[in-house]
Amino acid sequence: MADPDLDPLDRRILQALQTDASQSLDEIARQVGSSKTPVWNRIRKLRDAGVIIRQTALLDAEALGLEACFFVLIRTAEHAPEWQERFLTSVRTRPEVLEAHRLAGDIDYILKVRVRNARAYDAFYQALIRDVRIHNVTALLSMEELKYTTELPL
Repeated sequence: MADPDLDPLDRRILQALQTDASQSLDEIARQVGSSKTPVWNRIRKLRDAGVIIRQTALLDAEALGLEACFFVLIRTAEHAPEWQERFLTSVRTRPEVLEAHRLAGDIDYILKVRVRNARAYDAFYQALIRDVRIHNVTALLSMEELKYTTELPL
């Protein structure tokens, strides 16, 4: 849904779900000033419309030993569909890659990669360049995460 027609109640429901999707329908209804059945119907409508794509749990990467976050800037000299398909397959199948974006400008792609340490990043990098030929890779180590959220501005 490119331009959803969301009313204020839809937006309040979405905000409540973004904050904590594990809340009961009763809790959400109380927060948004409605009752349970209309809230459930709206959530179902938002799922059907593709506004809500899934519910999941957010985990603490550092508590799981994934202390290194790298932003990987990739320049490629190849833009053939076959290369792109190999690259996408490689990136999408690697659990270390949390995000991947194709960019406009001098950099072709940026990856957000979470690993235990620099050695684990090197193993990721070696596997990536075995899968696809890459012209230039720059890895930037995040020294400190200043802000992290999955909540979209509503």
